Amino acid sequence: TRYGATLRKLLRKIEVSQHSTYRCAFCGKDSVKRSCAGIWNCKSCRKVVAGGAYQLSTASAVTARSTIGRLRKMQAEAV
Repeated sequence: TRYGATLRKLLRKIEVSQHSTYRCAFCGKDSVKRSCAGIWNCKSCRKVVAGGAYQLSTASAVTARSTIGRLRKMQAEAV
């Protein structure tokens, strides 16, 4: 075996997440798969979504989405 147990565990986690299927936000089916780094395709509704390199949604994307939603809500209340 090579490269150490910790690195092999990290690589295994990344490979499992990039080869698994994710739920589509448009049709609701578990049919979104990674086609290449950052590009995700839904097999049922044929939508193409940009996401993370190894996961469909990253932690920073979730933070940005919630911040944008909060700012839009504040702006709508001010008007």
